[in-house]
Amino acid sequence: MTLSAFLESLSQATPPAGISPYLASLWWEGKGNWQKAHDIIEHLDGDIAAWVHAYLHRKEGDRGNARYWYSRANRTMPEVSLEQEWKDMVTVLSGRQEGF
Repeated sequence: MTLSAFLESLSQATPPAGISPYLASLWWEGKGNWQKAHDIIEHLDGDIAAWVHAYLHRKEGDRGNARYWYSRANRTMPEVSLEQEWKDMVTVLSGRQEGF
């Protein structure tokens, strides 16, 4: 799925079928439902889940908690805007570029 297709899917009521829970979390956050996004990701393990979790806490404004999760993801808190990080994450997690 391309970034543009993912962005277009935000006009729908539910996430696209078959996407990963990581992308589903980002989808709900993209719809403005931070809590649903967090509910999906908070019980998942691994570097990717930690990365999404970190982004969500950065978006929430809890930079201390975000730093903790970025550390768990073996990443540093990015200097890019939240919007850019969200787009970068969707692109990487959709498999459109090398990463993570």
